[in-house]
This record gives sequence, structure tokens and C-alpha cells, in this order.
Amino acid sequence: MFFHVYGANALAQWGMLLVVLAGLILLNEFARRTKLGGCIMFFAVPLGLTAWFVALAIGARMGADWAVNNQTTLYMNGWFHYAKLYAALTGCIGFMMIKYKWGIGAKHWFKPFPFIIVAINILIAVASDFESAILGWNKWWLSSEGVWLYGGPHNVMNGIAGLLNIFCMTAWWNVYPSKDKKDMVWADMTWVYIVVYDIWNFAYTYNCLPTHSWYCGIALLLAPTVAALLWNRGGWIQNRANTLAIWCMFAQVFPLFQEVFKDGFHKFSWVVVPTQYPDGIATVEQLGRLAAEGGDLSTVAANPTAMIVISALALVTNAVALGYIIYTSCKRHINPYREDVFVDQKYYKDAMARAEI
Repeated sequence: MFFHVYGANALAQWGMLLVVLAGLILLNEFARRTKLGGCIMFFAVPLGLTAWFVALAIGARMGADWAVNNQTTLYMNGWFHYAKLYAALTGCIGFMMIKYKWGIGAKHWFKPFPFIIVAINILIAVASDFESAILGWNKWWLSSEGVWLYGGPHNVMNGIAGLLNIFCMTAWWNVYPSKDKKDMVWADMTWVYIVVYDIWNFAYTYNCLPTHSWYCGIALLLAPTVAALLWNRGGWIQNRANTLAIWCMFAQVFPLFQEVFKDGFHKFSWVVVPTQYPDGIATVEQLGRLAAEGGDLSTVAANPTAMIVISALALVTNAVALGYIIYTSCKRHINPYREDVFVDQKYYKDAMARAEI
């Protein structure tokens, strides 16, 4: 229903999904378990990449072929990808400051930082959903990243779901280092939030990053969720920031790994497009051909059914979660943004047992 992954390339597509999932889980474990691992992944590597990005920008401005025709310059030069990369890295560094009690990371007033940075990341995505609704209401349009998008009411539903999701984050001040110093623990961010966030974020990637959503909408969401549910309770938001930053760094340098171009060209057999393109990559090719010829894009059929279903699910589940938070808070006479809400859940109790309070 969601993706074209049942044809001749299915083995490569499913196999690479598992490779990406395993890679993200392993790199997250490397980054979270020691200071050295974290510093390599979120200081040394980004510093080197930033120097590379600056060199590319200067080289491209000077007309150097190595820079002008580099895949980062050609396919990942939009504002969104850089904003997402550095916002995620900011989160990783801030979470390390809390985990290791570096500088202001040990201060009580700094504890809402995880909420603030996550909210900013959500708002970036919400802006992208609303942008698609405005520019492409029930029609195809080409994003600044060169991806054919089909906007409509699904973008509005998911944009609202994202705004609700911000208020589903509870106990903003109750974040702690873990006793073993491997994690920043946010115990009240239980499986309830993890589930509604994952549904919303999958819908966002499906709506606005459709040609990437097989990897960044499935593998990238599963990696932190698997870790948080199986062996790292309370550490989901740290896992999420780590894996997001790692994936963004990889995708910024090697976009061809997952890219399907506006004319349908793709380099690898494991690239995947969703069913909003009814004939798969052939639909993308048709859009590219018509655009080049100045033709009428409205003649190209779209299938927004899956986008509507998943966006509606995101809206409903986030509304229900927020309603439960409000109900529980009123019943217990607490402020859900200062006090823990999900104290009766086993997940919460397991996470709190790890926290250094």
C-alpha cells in the first residue's frame, strides 16, 4: 500500500533497508556508550564535514568542476537539509552536556533544552508540510530539492498533528544523566510519545520526502525505537537525535544512495518511491518529461490515498495522546510540563531506575 517494493528490485530494497537499520543501531551504540565515541561522531566528524561543505560552496562559486558537479552541491543544497543536519547535531551536543554534566548542562535551568530542540525540529517539518499544502494543493509541484510532491489536505492534517505532538512532550524539566553515564534519561517520554511521534514523522517523510521515506521514514525511525524499547529505556530522544544526525551527515555527503531525480534517473537499484506515484519511477519520469516540454502536469495521475490515511492516523493518535495527558493531569492536579504524567507505566519505572537524580 505504501511503497513500490515488490518488483524485480525487491531483494535489494529490503536488504538495504536492513543494512541501514543495522548500521544506524550500531553507530548509535558507538556514540552513546563512551565520551570518545560521542566526541568522534558529533564533534570530529561534523567539523570535518563543515569544512568540506564550505570548500564545496567556495569551489562552486569559483566554478571548479569538482565542486560544481559534486553530488552534495547538485542534490542537497536546499535550506531544509542543512537546517535539519545542524539542528540534530545541536541536540546531540546538548544531550551530551546533560549526560556528562558539562558546563551549563549541569544547571537546572538548562533541562528544558531537549524539549526546545525537539520542538524546533518538529516545527521545521511542520513548516515543510504547510509549504507543500500551499504550493501544491491537489497538484504536483517541484520542491527546492528537486522532488515531485503532491500537496493537499494530508499536509494540513499532518502539520496540525506535528503541532499537537509538541505538546505531547511532558515533564520538560525532568531529564537526568543515567547512572552509567551512557544516556540522557527522559523517563516520562514513554512508549506513548514514541509511538505517536513515529506515526507523525513517518507521515511527514512520506508527504514531504517521499523518495527518501523508505529509509528515513522506516529505518531511521525504527533504529532509536528498537533501542529504546529493548535495552535503552528512557533514552529514546537521545537515540533519535543521534541516529538522525548520523543519517543526515551520510545523506548530505552521499545523496545518490537514495536519490530519485526529477526526471526519474536513479543510480542504485535499491532506491524506493511510494505509491503516491502510481506507476512508480515511471510516474516521476513522466512528470520530468512534461515539465521539460512545458506540458500540463495535471494530466499525470497521483494516488494520495496512503498520504491521507497515514496523515489522518497521525492527527488522531496525537490528539488522543494529548487528550489523555490533559485528562490525567486534571485528575492528578498536576502541571504536565513540570511533573511526570506516565508514572504508572512500567516503561517509566524502568527508565527512572536508570536515572541519576
